[in-house]
Amino acid sequence: MRNAPLLCILLYLALSLAGCGRSEKTKAREVGTPGVSDSEIILGSSLPLSGHAGYLGTQTIQGARAYIRHVNELGGVHGRTIRIEAEDDSYDPPQCLANTQRFIIDKQVFALFCYVGTPTTLKALPLVEDAHVPLIGMFTGANALRQPPNRYVVNIRASYYQETMAAVRHMVEDLGLTKIAVFYQYDAYGFDGLIGTELALKKFEMEPVARGSYIRGTLEVQDGLDRIRKSGAEAVVMIGTYGACARFINLSEEEGYNPIFYTVSFVGAEELAWRVGRTSPAHVFMSQVVPPPVPSDDQDDSASNYVKLLDRYYPDDTPSFVGLEGFLNAKILVEGLRRAGRDLTREGFIRAIESIKDFKLGPGLTITYGPYDRQGLDAIHFTKLRDGQFTPFTDWGEFRKELETGK
Repeated sequence: MRNAPLLCILLYLALSLAGCGRSEKTKAREVGTPGVSDSEIILGSSLPLSGHAGYLGTQTIQGARAYIRHVNELGGVHGRTIRIEAEDDSYDPPQCLANTQRFIIDKQVFALFCYVGTPTTLKALPLVEDAHVPLIGMFTGANALRQPPNRYVVNIRASYYQETMAAVRHMVEDLGLTKIAVFYQYDAYGFDGLIGTELALKKFEMEPVARGSYIRGTLEVQDGLDRIRKSGAEAVVMIGTYGACARFINLSEEEGYNPIFYTVSFVGAEELAWRVGRTSPAHVFMSQVVPPPVPSDDQDDSASNYVKLLDRYYPDDTPSFVGLEGFLNAKILVEGLRRAGRDLTREGFIRAIESIKDFKLGPGLTITYGPYDRQGLDAIHFTKLRDGQFTPFTDWGEFRKELETGK
């Protein structure tokens, strides 16, 4: 009995050490995988929910949430539900940077998701690289997010270079145009589209006949319009936001200047159509990086599933190209989480994304990644403004005849 106190002390120390060991192991796991608990995965999303690009942000996040709510209702991924912490950056780069800092340092999110815009996303990119935090599904086609490949940056959509190349090819080869100008937003987004257009024209031994720009966040497009109009451009490639592009088109019409207008997908089809107006006679084209958001009988069609799930969870919302892109972002995110398994880490998630090959999203729509391939989709679809909405367009030959006859 004289050794009883000593035995008690030894037993206490052993239990304490065992408890400390468990605590340290749990702590290490938490430090190793921020934003992951036994029941939840937390993501951070900085995007414009207000201001002159607010439509793009609200549509992107709503499309993503439609799919994530569906996944959560089915039990989540490996027993964990997904939660998105979304913060408004108003398409302002410094605000996006501040939001990203809070996500990584204060909120300890697992990954960054559904960022919107080139200048904003590029502002946050150094933090992504320093923290080794995955950034997946950005609503931007910026080349700087694709080349050189960044291990932690996962693009779903095609690039602006691909969009402008496809558009210029149709203008030159199918429509026979020789005088093409560029109207662009004076920032990283606009410069990226301008360079893409210049590279595309260079393949045909051409260059823009004029360049006009405006300052992000304004509608001051008159100087750019005057410069382009004086050049006699037959077509204008537009790299801006929906408000400025609509203002440019409407002013052109008022002044009797009627070139072909082409915009990249970032402009936002539904919002641009509404601002240009149903009765506008202008020829306005827009490239898209996703198919039309319409229902079908195909159970594996992501576009159709997006329409159905949006109606279930957000019945007051109207399906859009932008929303469908957010929906596809969420599908790829979830597929990566599933492949990564229950023992989720950031590195494991990136390896899981790299393992995706020929993942079907719908008819003619597949995703493939690899160690040096950080973009899933390459297809470009074209739409034309008709009766107040952008609808699929493929008949360039017939359109050329229309131009030549003046009808």
